[in-house]
Order: sequence, then structure tokens, then C-alpha cells
Amino acid sequence: MKRMVNSRWMMVIALSFVICHLSVSRVAAQKREFRGAWIQCVNGQFQGIGTEKMQQTLTYQLDELQKDGVNAIIFQVRPECDALYPSTLEPWSRFLTGQQGRAPQPYWDPLQWMIEQCHARGMELHAWINPYRAKTKGTVALSVNHVVIQHPERCFDYDGLTILNPALPENRDYICAVARDIVSRYDVDGIHMDDYFYPYPVAGVPLPDGKTPDQRREYVNQFIKQFYETVHQTKPWVKVGISPFGIYRNKRSSDIGSDTNGLQNYDDLYADILLWVNNGWLDYCVPQIYWEIGNKAADYQTLIQWWGQYASARPLFIGEDIERTVKANQQAAKQQLHNQVPAVQGTVLWYAKAAVDDTGNYGTNLRQQYWRYPALQPLMPFLDKKAPGKPRSVRPVWTNDGYVLFWTAPKAKSWSDEATRYAVYRFAKGEKVNTDDPSHIIAVTSSTWLKLPYVNGSQKFTYVVTALDRLQNESKGAKKKLKL
Repeated sequence: MKRMVNSRWMMVIALSFVICHLSVSRVAAQKREFRGAWIQCVNGQFQGIGTEKMQQTLTYQLDELQKDGVNAIIFQVRPECDALYPSTLEPWSRFLTGQQGRAPQPYWDPLQWMIEQCHARGMELHAWINPYRAKTKGTVALSVNHVVIQHPERCFDYDGLTILNPALPENRDYICAVARDIVSRYDVDGIHMDDYFYPYPVAGVPLPDGKTPDQRREYVNQFIKQFYETVHQTKPWVKVGISPFGIYRNKRSSDIGSDTNGLQNYDDLYADILLWVNNGWLDYCVPQIYWEIGNKAADYQTLIQWWGQYASARPLFIGEDIERTVKANQQAAKQQLHNQVPAVQGTVLWYAKAAVDDTGNYGTNLRQQYWRYPALQPLMPFLDKKAPGKPRSVRPVWTNDGYVLFWTAPKAKSWSDEATRYAVYRFAKGEKVNTDDPSHIIAVTSSTWLKLPYVNGSQKFTYVVTALDRLQNESKGAKKKLKL
């Protein structure tokens, strides 16, 4: 009897392994998936280290994240009404140079540099701004041109922070002007806001604005709508993303609330994220579901299923806490949940350095299993659904640098059919040419050439090059048979 029980358990374990393996393989084979990572500055990792050291640090991080399969970087450029880029509206950030208002030496533009570095690696760059936070607790000196110094009447203090008052239209206009400046001057793929709207509440400390909860929500709603319209009026293809706190409302507060017991976007932060999603005032949503599967107050499985049910009107990506996931040994289980919730189209890692440091083998598992093959970005047909023309004149050429495959960009009449990147697929002799299979993608590049791995000219391959527009709508493929 004992042997039979053990035998049955072995069968269950074996079956579980097969199911897990199939699930992992399916996750790894997703052709379109947002694979993002947040790179923050507010933790001080770049503060005062100088231009050369910061570029070295970021280069290493981007190289490792590229190996992990990351295809989008969300880079913090405005932590407290300041800038990690040259701005006539706001001062240089102390999180860059150590002193607010001081330009970096040697001089450089971190945002422009990051755009170039990410695009060279086939990654998107989303500029991350904190809208209302004007001064963090650790900031002791503000630049003379900082908004708190110039317009103290437009701010209020709360728990050591200084906040731009969301009730004031001039503050909404100001933040939108900052967004317009970034989007108009930089080739960003997206602009991103996190969960800091009204400040996180402190027990027993009321907000000093004298407004009701409904009024506060309405002020933020007006801002979100205006912000979205501002970005798309400036450049229609730039994606607007918002990363709210992981709980919208608890069930005790609303019939459609999640079976959780924690801080609430709607009631405590005055952020009606479902209204924004359903009204189309953002292009993607990244709820920060940082808890574990089985967490008593905020169970991960409960929340990912809740967001999948109620927030599917726009692409849904999940904000993952690497360190907490590793501590609970739940990377594989969470990946399976991603695969089981149809609305989930991607992940954003909190935070990038934890993946780079390979905490708990998290990065190794990404590159060897879950994100082994490249992925294109999820489609956003509400912004653009027309594919560009296919690449022209695909031809191999011997150069001083070896055997190189060249092609020419398709003709374009507007931004909506302009090719900005290319996907290159490779198929061995006898393999069916199937561009729906991401395991054959060998490069996603902004270049119009790719160096070929020539050996002795005896192996036959078919290469297929497709054009991707700014929203990564994909053209038909241009084929070329080669001997390598």
C-alpha cells in the first residue's frame, strides 16, 4: 500500500513537472510581450557618481537586461519636479549631480543617451515622471528656478513631502507642459507615471487641502485626461503608461472590489484607474502587484485575476517585485499565472538592478526559460493598426567586416507607415518558414543591416526580414536564401 501511494505521488509530481514545463515553454514562445524594467534614480544609485561612471553602470545594466530578454526600459527622469535632461522648465536633479540645479560634468544628456542606447539594443525607452511630487524627504535645498521656490502658493506639505496641489488647473497645465517638452524634443517610445498622485496617507494626518475625496478624484481625472491628450497631440505614437498601486478597491468598499484588505487606489490615493482604462486615457496599465501568492492581505493570484477581469480595455502588464518573488520562491508559479490570465500581455520588473544582479537566479531564469526568445511589443490598434510595407532590396554583401545582409526601408508617407525597426528571422534547410514562431527571431534592430554568421558556405538558410512601425505593426516578410 505504501509503495502504491508513493508511486501515485511520483506520477503526480511527474505530471506536474510536465505541465509546468509546457507552461514555461508556452510563456517563452510568446511573440508579442511587453518585457519592461524600471530603472529608478530616486534611490540615489547615480547621485554624484559622475558622467563616466554612470554611463558605465547603465551600459552594464542594459547589456545584462538585453540578455535577460527585456525589450523596454522605463527610465526615471523627473523624480521631484526636476530633470535628468536639460530643461528650461525645471532644474537638473540632485539625484544626478548631488545638487539640484547643477549640470553634470562632463556635460551630457542622460535621457538622450538612454534613448540611443536602448534603441541600439532593440529596446523601447519610456520616460518615467512623477507628476505631483515636488520635494522628497531627503531634499534639503531647492534650486532658485524650482517650482516650489517660484510658486509656493501652488504646493502643500505632507509628511515631509512637498506636493503640487492637484486641485489647481495651473499645476495640471504645468505638468502637461513638462510632458509636451519631453515628447516634442526626444524620440521616446512612451511616457510613464507611477502610483504617486495624491500622497500615500499617514494615519492621523489629514491632507491640508480642505477637499473632499470626490473632489480629489475629479481633479486627478481631469489631469489624466489632459495629460493623455497633450502627449498624443504632440506625437500620436508615444504610448502613455500608468503604474498604479496594486489594489483598486477592496470588496468591503465596492461590489467589484478584490477580495483583499489593503490600501486602495480609489479611496486612499484618489486614483480612479478603472475610469482611465475604460475611457481610454492611457495606452497601457501596470498595476504593482508586489505581493506573494497566498499573501493574506493581498494575494497575488486574486489580484492578477481581478486586474485581468476588470482592466482589459487597455493592454495590461504586471508590475513584479523581484526580491519578494525570489524570497517566496514563486517565479515559476507567477509565470504560470501570467500565462493563465488572457488579458496579461507583459511584465515590468521592479527593479532593474535586481534582475541585473541575478537575485535568486531570477535573471538567469528569464534568459534561459521565460524570455529566452525575443518578443515584439503588444499591438495597440487603438493608436495605429496599419502595417508598413515590407523591406526592399534584401541582399548579402561581402564587406571588410564580413558577410552582411543589407536591406532598404520601405517607402512611407507618414509616421503611421514609417519603418523604425526590423525583425530578422532565420530558418534552417527543411524548416517551415513561419514568422509566428518567435524562436526564429534572431534580431530586432533599428539598423538596415545585420552581420551574418558565415562559416564555410555549406549550410543553407532562409532569412526573412520584416519592417516594424512605431507601434510595431509588422509588415509581410522579405525572404532571402543564403549559404553560410
